[in-house]
Amino acid sequence: MKKSIYAVFDVGKTNKKVILFDEERRIIDEHQQVCLETVDEEGFPCETLSRLSQWVHDRWNALRHNAHYNLKGVNFTSYGASYVHLGANGQPILPLYNYLKPLPEMLQDRFFAELEQSPEEFAAETCSPKLGMLNSGMQLYWLKHHKPDQYARIRTSLHLPQYLSYLITGEAFSDYTSVGCHTGLWNFKLGRYHDWVYREGIDDKLAPLTKDSIASVVDGILVGVGLHDSSAALVPYMQEDEKPFLLVSTGTWAVTFNPFNREPLTPELLRRDCLSYLSPKGEMTKASRVFFGREHDFQVQRIAHHFHVKPDFYQSLMVARPYEEVADPFHPWCMRGTGPFPEEQVSEWDLSGFKTAADAYQHLMQGLMGILTESINLIRKEEKLIYVDGGFARNPLFMQLLATNFPGVKIRTLEVPQATALGALIHMEQGEAWKKTQLLFS
Repeated sequence: MKKSIYAVFDVGKTNKKVILFDEERRIIDEHQQVCLETVDEEGFPCETLSRLSQWVHDRWNALRHNAHYNLKGVNFTSYGASYVHLGANGQPILPLYNYLKPLPEMLQDRFFAELEQSPEEFAAETCSPKLGMLNSGMQLYWLKHHKPDQYARIRTSLHLPQYLSYLITGEAFSDYTSVGCHTGLWNFKLGRYHDWVYREGIDDKLAPLTKDSIASVVDGILVGVGLHDSSAALVPYMQEDEKPFLLVSTGTWAVTFNPFNREPLTPELLRRDCLSYLSPKGEMTKASRVFFGREHDFQVQRIAHHFHVKPDFYQSLMVARPYEEVADPFHPWCMRGTGPFPEEQVSEWDLSGFKTAADAYQHLMQGLMGILTESINLIRKEEKLIYVDGGFARNPLFMQLLATNFPGVKIRTLEVPQATALGALIHMEQGEAWKKTQLLFS
């Protein structure tokens, strides 16, 4: 008997994975691939699209012809702010440009000069701070005005998760989670593309939007439309709890998601590093972020060097306790222009007032938690439950200090393995096409 399985392609900037689940959503296998970067025509690093595409095709064919598995469904999740541009023959005709590629200042100035509103009003309507190429709509504007010949050859531009699905199905869709992720494309107030998209004719290059999670059925296998990774990671928690909650996803950034806060994003919230995303059904999800993990790792290295201890010294500290009050107040170094205090000037935190590395680390965590608490409160309503995932969910001091700063709030970790991939699987199972094709599998 073949084992029935589902597969999710989880494509990160560095690591690409395909994760196999059984019918109870348990992980049974995982394959990882590293695709080395190439450069675009201007010499800027970018994804090697041909290699990525070949890897997806190879894994797909291996899975559906596997002697031990009966593949029932496959979905895709990846980083956002990245377009694949297809020509008349349905094949990619341009590089997969890196969202870190600088956007010419003159072009950006022209874009905002043509708007019939202030940059602040535009940012509030589109929930998109001015982020250059990270506003993926600006990539299309850049191509139209900077490379008009290449732009004219584009038939359809697909965000990366939807391109991965297209590789299997040949069906082109746009998805709300990719369109609603600081792209500058979506008017959150009106629930449609922003006026500039129509004015520039950008909408002609975009595939139809779908709320269904299924793109097609290929050889009896359900193929998902694909999801932006941040939105996918939230799905397992939405399944777990119907009552209002916050999710604090920790790593290089600590991103707090509040899927129950539908209030409009104000210019002040945008200034303080808050965003709104679209859910797979086109509903608003409020988020705030802090450069938490980057700051933590930078300061840990400084503490270790100052006190001549190993960089992992802090992992043995299990209990939060008061720190040396006479020491210099904590000053972040890596957070300038980000987080809830974007105007705070960078200054070097003085470690000379601490007696031990442990004292300094306690002070660091208290300082970082103060900033994170402010960030969480920017989007929190009265939620009495906070989930924590990512690396800091396993840091006892982090969890204790979070509980201290939010008295009366339940702090939980689900320890969801591969939450992003699991979210993509759950979302696929919620599709309308899924329900209509259940008879195929009975």
